[in-house]
Amino acid sequence: MRRLRLILILLVCSAMTAAVAGQDWSQWRGPDRSGVSAETGLLKQWPPAGPSLSWSVSSLGKGYGSMAIRGDFVYVQGTQGGSSVVFCLKRATGATVWVRVLGRTLDQDKGGGPRGTPTLDGERVYALSENGDLACLKAADGSVVWARNILTDFGGANPQWLVSESPLIDGDNLIVTPGGRGSGIVALNKATGKTVWTTSELSDPAAYSSAIVADVHGVRTIMQLTAQAGVGVRAKDGKLLWRYAKVANDTANVTTPVFFDNTVFYTSAYNTGAALLRLKAEAGTVKADEGYFTRDMMNHHGGVVLIKGYLYGFSNAILTCMEFATGKVMWRNRSVGKGSLTAADGLLFLMGEGNTVGLAEASPTAYVEKGRFQIADQGWPSWAHPVITGGMLYIRNQGVLASYDVRAK
Repeated sequence: MRRLRLILILLVCSAMTAAVAGQDWSQWRGPDRSGVSAETGLLKQWPPAGPSLSWSVSSLGKGYGSMAIRGDFVYVQGTQGGSSVVFCLKRATGATVWVRVLGRTLDQDKGGGPRGTPTLDGERVYALSENGDLACLKAADGSVVWARNILTDFGGANPQWLVSESPLIDGDNLIVTPGGRGSGIVALNKATGKTVWTTSELSDPAAYSSAIVADVHGVRTIMQLTAQAGVGVRAKDGKLLWRYAKVANDTANVTTPVFFDNTVFYTSAYNTGAALLRLKAEAGTVKADEGYFTRDMMNHHGGVVLIKGYLYGFSNAILTCMEFATGKVMWRNRSVGKGSLTAADGLLFLMGEGNTVGLAEASPTAYVEKGRFQIADQGWPSWAHPVITGGMLYIRNQGVLASYDVRAK
């Protein structure tokens, strides 16, 4: 009987481990870079003090990057001393497993340290520092497989508020945006770091956005928001497919594009706006035509998410719901103030830059708030995007990373 009980316990534990491992957040904005989690069974209303805290660590130093999570581990960038580093933490406790230095860290008037999120692929971790140091690391121990500096190697200039990109993996290639002459975007072999192609027709300086990739009528296409335009390049060779300047501003273009149903959505702030481009493939290339342009969505840095035909995001400081296909505004609300968001289980998980974490329904009918709580002020805005995976909500604010249990009881 005792042996049978032990077997049953092991089977249950194994099933639980598999379930958690299957709920991974392997890169910036999740598995498909949409900012939408497949999680279900989450709390629909938070207690007055917020969800229960599972653990918190305060050892990450400086930085604004979000987290990549897989299996038993959390990967996040930060600083130690004068170095920009990658941390591997235990998912269950937040304890440090290993730390790997990428290069020297940089300070800036909006806060120092890295801005990017590591990208997980197989047994490798890819990370890009605020100084352009790019490395492929072994996930098990953080040892370096290869490394190079994308600004030095491709003649790019560090943007005013420092490199903020999270590397993109597409098949055998790693995609980054150095912003150099004839190297606006480049593809590297992810196993070796060697250059595969550069965008000879695109020399836009880099902004602060991260690229996405999708099939457009059978043409594999990389989409990015540069310092000068919303662009698309062919994934196999870097050929420029379109360049749409109307959606970019001269200050800071930050928001990751959103792709759906052969359309791409770009948005930026500083009195600019947003556009939906309709994409059509012709003879192995893709053409982009403006579906609409609107000033009703001026997203600064917090990203936008698409759920059941409706787009949610902060237009400057106002949380806004728009009909994706038309740009029609459904509602606006001041919510938690300007911030970032992630979606899961029909809910919006909101992170206000003034240290307020909120929960609201993802509904086009009206803004319905389901809870909020405060986190400690770390001296800089709360700009890191929240992550939902394995029934846990992860909130990073500079050197502090906290895990909250948001599972429905």
